[in-house]
Amino acid sequence: MTYITNTQQALFGSFVKDSPSSELTSVEISFYDHEIHCGNELIARITYQEDLTQPWVVMVNGEQIHRGSTWAKAWRYICTHHKDGSLPVQEQETPAATTDNEIKCQIAQECEKHGFELLNDGIYSSDFKIGEVGYNGVWWYIRTLLGRENKVFCQSVADAVQGLTVVGVESVLCEDLLDKPLI
Repeated sequence: MTYITNTQQALFGSFVKDSPSSELTSVEISFYDHEIHCGNELIARITYQEDLTQPWVVMVNGEQIHRGSTWAKAWRYICTHHKDGSLPVQEQETPAATTDNEIKCQIAQECEKHGFELLNDGIYSSDFKIGEVGYNGVWWYIRTLLGRENKVFCQSVADAVQGLTVVGVESVLCEDLLDKPLI
């Protein structure tokens, strides 16, 4: 517990009272996803993306507005820009008119166009899992075929499924490799 003396209150009282972090709260959705609220109003999101130098991303209205090397730097960016009024205004989310079944249906239709198979644990091509597609206010995909699992945000379900296709890489079956020389 922090104790404030009269001298500290006189010197720092207005700063502590006006501190932007005193009115902002962080709601942890998961370790990688946080929502920042001012009162009951959502003002920004902090998400983690696989990036070697600046993995923490501040997003407002589904658009990236800042990247930071730590969660604390992303938080400080939101606090600073919220206090001075330069943080973009988060549009209020309308209740989703789509259900999980409608989202799955859209994903399945796009998978059919590309010749992919949609199963419960992801999207497959030639019996190999190539990734996942999802929607949580913003469309995203994770490509697992190349061994890297990065959540990439995009504008539509078509962009998400298209992102799973690997240009220039043909699907190679293990049986085909057995007949070829090692050299």
